[in-house]
Amino acid sequence: MSNLINLENKFISPDRIAEMAIDNPALLNELLAGISPQSQKSTRRENSSQAMMFMAETWPEILVPHWDYFVSLFNSPNGFSKYVAIYVIASLTKIAPEKFVANTEVYFSLLDDDSVMVASHAALNAAKIAQNCPSHQTEIIQRLLGVDNTHHDPNHLGLLKAYVIEALNALYPNTANQKEILNFVKAQIDSSSPKTGKMAKAFLKKYTG
Repeated sequence: MSNLINLENKFISPDRIAEMAIDNPALLNELLAGISPQSQKSTRRENSSQAMMFMAETWPEILVPHWDYFVSLFNSPNGFSKYVAIYVIASLTKIAPEKFVANTEVYFSLLDDDSVMVASHAALNAAKIAQNCPSHQTEIIQRLLGVDNTHHDPNHLGLLKAYVIEALNALYPNTANQKEILNFVKAQIDSSSPKTGKMAKAFLKKYTG
């Protein structure tokens, strides 16, 4: 409980929690603890996670001082902690693109994470990072195109590529790497993942007719 905010209340809205945390350091610290790898009650973790992601998108300046904490979660054993950190860091690059450079390797190591959920959302959010860090857009695209170098089994890799295609879809119009992207997407038409195959066909229809 912090200033009448009970993080175990499933009916409170995350945006309300985030708004109150702006001027309430104690509540902000509760939220940061609520996304930690340690065991949490599910409602507390969910409220904390949603509030953190909302705050990162709406008031990123509040969370930039905690950048290193979010990056540390990339190495945690908890996939849900990693998931939140991915979204928060991607949003924070909007106002602190220069901070991402030092964390490029650890971020993209998540494409090889044992959890396909973590890997998929790291791929998806790479598009936002690339848009916020235009000087690194080509490198980020190359990281996405190199997803075959990960250890995932064929079924998980096939699904992961759907998120890669979704990220590339956002970046394609303004990149010099269009030929490489098209070749990658064409190779996914007969993917073992129906979702990926469908997305590949939609991508090619959109950009090549």
